[in-house]
Amino acid sequence: MNEKIADFLFPNIDKTPDYYEKMYPKRNLSDDAMVTRFGPSPTGFVHMGSLFGSFCDYIFAKQSGGVFYLRIEDTDQKRSIENGIDGIFNDLDAFEIVPDESARVGGDYGPYIQSERTEIYQTYVKDLIRRGLAYPCFLTEEEIKEIKEEQEILKTKLGIYGHYATDRDLSFDEIKEKIDNGEEYVIRLKSPGNPDKTIKIIDCIKGKIKFPEHNIDTILLKKDGTPTYHLAHAIDDHLMHTTHVIRGDEWVSSIPLHVQLFEVLGFERPEYAHTAPITKKDNGNIRKLSKRKDPEAKVSYYEEVGIPIDAVKLYLATILNSNFEEWYLNNQDKSIDDFTFTFDKMSVGGTLFDLDKLNNISKTYFSRKKAEDIYEETVGYCEKFDKSYAEVLKDNKDLMIAFLNIEKDGPRPRKDIAKYSDVKNEFSYAVDFMFEEENYSKLDSSKDYDIDMLERYIDIYNINDSKDEWFNRVKEFSINEGYSPNVKEYKNNPDKYKGHVGDVCEAIRVMTTGRDKSPDLYEILRILGKDKLRYRLELFRKYLNK
Repeated sequence: MNEKIADFLFPNIDKTPDYYEKMYPKRNLSDDAMVTRFGPSPTGFVHMGSLFGSFCDYIFAKQSGGVFYLRIEDTDQKRSIENGIDGIFNDLDAFEIVPDESARVGGDYGPYIQSERTEIYQTYVKDLIRRGLAYPCFLTEEEIKEIKEEQEILKTKLGIYGHYATDRDLSFDEIKEKIDNGEEYVIRLKSPGNPDKTIKIIDCIKGKIKFPEHNIDTILLKKDGTPTYHLAHAIDDHLMHTTHVIRGDEWVSSIPLHVQLFEVLGFERPEYAHTAPITKKDNGNIRKLSKRKDPEAKVSYYEEVGIPIDAVKLYLATILNSNFEEWYLNNQDKSIDDFTFTFDKMSVGGTLFDLDKLNNISKTYFSRKKAEDIYEETVGYCEKFDKSYAEVLKDNKDLMIAFLNIEKDGPRPRKDIAKYSDVKNEFSYAVDFMFEEENYSKLDSSKDYDIDMLERYIDIYNINDSKDEWFNRVKEFSINEGYSPNVKEYKNNPDKYKGHVGDVCEAIRVMTTGRDKSPDLYEILRILGKDKLRYRLELFRKYLNK
């Protein structure tokens, strides 16, 4: 009878599971190679959680010599948006997370869009019906609602199972009569599970997990013949030979169902690795990063503010493995590709998404880049988001590269840039007209500066001095002006001096840059030269009305 029901329900399905098993043979990879997949739905932009998931898939496949593929999971067509698939590809391309196989690049295990694989799913479901492991269910929405209300009153498990599964054992004639009468139906799994029994798995991240067996007659095919996610993912992961399913821990509760589906379909189960949710501090509370509330949840945010893709990936790496950050800080000549990531260093609980930490990682990233590269990339960023400053950069290329190169080669490179947009703010004093526009607006105006002393300093400044010669000249000048040559001596005898050499340097810095903190003063003075120092002295004089 089951054979008869299967042929009646699927008259157009003329293939068997064996056909697809031969069509998609085992991949020719080493035993250690991981095959991972990113399976987004085209329902909106790729958010940070999804980006992290795809990053994990990409990293583990790449470092093991395996395959990372992109599978579009669009079984819920009602939620799909226009250009949703293109948006997914564009977001991944922006972060250089390039799949080895996808609907764009192709591959031997496609189609890579689930809506194009319906015949495959129906073939396996037809086989399940033939083997008595699935059945058509004609329960209406109203009947299902009544069942749910009864279960809520009785405080029992919700779902179609046991005596609630009234269509489990319908005969062929009963099924045919209902269909001939126009009754709609879904195909449900005839669950063999017993909730009194326990299943156990070892999650790659969470370790040992156990659950009661799944006993709900879950929907496999919807009324229109398209699959539910649960069925589609099991068949696809099998035929595409996924070795490791890396996904968010919101899917942990689905493990019993997914294990059961692999068993009834006769598939070898992949390894599971459930990642901790990405969270955020919010008014003292910790919550999941929200697509609706948090701009940083949207991956386009990083391009807009100017945080480089590679810096974001470095931060994702610190989330991925707890020991990565220390390794990165101690290995200046290494990249992500040189680090070996492992599941046992992944967080079991929530992972806090910290923009301050991301900025610090990004500052370290920038500190290791060549000035020429920072310049070119900043021009590219500004051509898209700040066209007027892009022109300023182009008109002052050598000058800006010289400023960006300050403190680049020392043991502790400067870390004042976290994003491309910082260049404009951090080095606004580099270009005369921007310096004039700022007009010392970033200063604490309560301080008093000796303009005449600054003028005398410019007279003795020598652009050809080495750094040691320059500082010794500043110290000698400070002594002649009534300042202590060091802080310690000034503190021991504060009444004897106007201040110390650091105060003199601060006055020079303020006159020159319009701020009391800047990169190495010696380098700034050399780049600007004596004539610009005199020009800025006059601007400072006007500002102070002296």
